[in-house]
Amino acid sequence: MVKVAADALIALVADIFTSAGCSRAEGQRISSSLVGANLTGHDSHGVVRVPRYLSWMDEGVVFPDRDVTRVVDTPVISVLDGNYGFGQTIAPIAVREGIAKCEVQGLACVALRNVGHVGRVGEWAEMAAEAGLVSIHHVNAPASLLVAPFGGIDRRFSTAPYSVGVPRSDGRHLILDFATSVVAEGKVLVASQGGKPLPDNALVSGEGEIGADPRYLYGDYAEGSLRDHQSGKGAIRAMGDHKGSGLAFMTELLGGSLTGVGAPLEGRHWTNGMLTIFIDPAVLDPDGFFPDDITRYLKDFKATRAIEPGGEVLYPGEPERRRRAERLKDGVPLPEETWNSIKSAALDQGLEAATLDRIAEPA
Repeated sequence: MVKVAADALIALVADIFTSAGCSRAEGQRISSSLVGANLTGHDSHGVVRVPRYLSWMDEGVVFPDRDVTRVVDTPVISVLDGNYGFGQTIAPIAVREGIAKCEVQGLACVALRNVGHVGRVGEWAEMAAEAGLVSIHHVNAPASLLVAPFGGIDRRFSTAPYSVGVPRSDGRHLILDFATSVVAEGKVLVASQGGKPLPDNALVSGEGEIGADPRYLYGDYAEGSLRDHQSGKGAIRAMGDHKGSGLAFMTELLGGSLTGVGAPLEGRHWTNGMLTIFIDPAVLDPDGFFPDDITRYLKDFKATRAIEPGGEVLYPGEPERRRRAERLKDGVPLPEETWNSIKSAALDQGLEAATLDRIAEPA
């Protein structure tokens, strides 16, 4: 395990993507978003994805510096086509559009389709919350069949992320953000590279054995190789038994079918679909009841007794805020294989080895 200071890691990853063909502004956006995910503790959506993004650029899955095409544009609804641009460029365009419409109408809905990996969905919920808006996000990846439904072995879902953001005036926004699978695919990727192990019930083999071996998903792999979920015969399991499976099903329909990218089907062009609903609480709640009731409820919520001695009950967004403060202070921890894959990508793009060695230190 190594540690890299956040600002140094952002600069490095930005240089990698700029050298690979992105504009400097887009390289910085991608880098800030990926490192931002690491800072919140969502390593599955962090810099571990750098080699995969570069591979997608080479394969024509995602393209640098794209803009959106407006398919539908009403005072309340937008349907945007991302033209297979990077999610870190296209998703904020969609969110800004939803914010602008919601600030006028009090309510807005944005359907985004044909966009590269949008990263940590909670980032976009945070963006809306900073504007004082509630937001609800359903995301799918129709070409990314990874998850078996409750009671099944075969893959029928993407990880179908779901996120909700609720603003607070003190900036401590409430952000719920999770894959509807037991773990996100990126967590399997991190575990396969020597990072945090998976829960024992995270995966199911092609023969129906429940376990935590990343090879269930990726098949056999060598250290330093790109992981390919199409090489494995198993699946990630849906979270929460039938309830999580049902939420995943509806997220596929709303984030996929309704946005126009479609529900999961092997052979599609890799893309994300995202359906977002924006609500202005100031319009819905003219008496100002909402913020005070949140404060009251959070106080009562935090006062609940913990099961574990010395334990604590945390509300959505609290773990991420604490982890961000910790990692900004101490550096971003990376498994050796993850760091080596980033170094390799940097060297491939012509960056200097001496610079890379200088910014990493043993964790």
